Amino acid sequence: MATDTKPLHIACILFPGFQLLDVCGKSHDQPMKLSMLASSMDPVSTFTKVAANENHQSLSPTHTFSSPPSEPIDVLFVPGGFGCRADLTEAEEFLKARFETARTGILDGKKATSNKKSFEWVKTQGPKVEWIRKARWVADGRCWTSSGVAAGMDMTLGWVKHVYGENVAKQTANFIEYEWNEDSEKDRFADLYL
Repeated sequence: MATDTKPLHIACILFPGFQLLDVCGKSHDQPMKLSMLASSMDPVSTFTKVAANENHQSLSPTHTFSSPPSEPIDVLFVPGGFGCRADLTEAEEFLKARFETARTGILDGKKATSNKKSFEWVKTQGPKVEWIRKARWVADGRCWTSSGVAAGMDMTLGWVKHVYGENVAKQTANFIEYEWNEDSEKDRFADLYL
């Protein structure tokens, strides 16, 4: 069932080494404004030394952490990626100041999940989080987390269903020709990696 309040302004945190598919993999066909926040207005690269190749892309921010949008942000989106393991102090400070991810404490006391291949490391980043091992995504109140890149697409479609209704979520999945795993607890990767 769709919620009565529809988000109008979505902001996305960009940091070096972010996962591009997390940010750009979904179709946003509902009326909304999208802001991209980073430490500076310079393009932010997906490149990371951890990756096996040197191919990368960059996105240009619309705002900085020190000069965020003046209008209220309805949804804050924090992507994953190898860059999450770097020092993200400026982004963390922005999150703490503006909103209250695992290192910032926003997930303390909440249920959450993460990439299964890195699950044990992720747990050390948020020891007060109730980590759910077998889940494609977890929704706990206003905090939604996913277990990986493709799971993030499943989660986003789950969120679209929650906000805009099942028909809109299915139309979106069909439009981008994506086979949506609608069951958040159907997670074969938990058995593979954990």
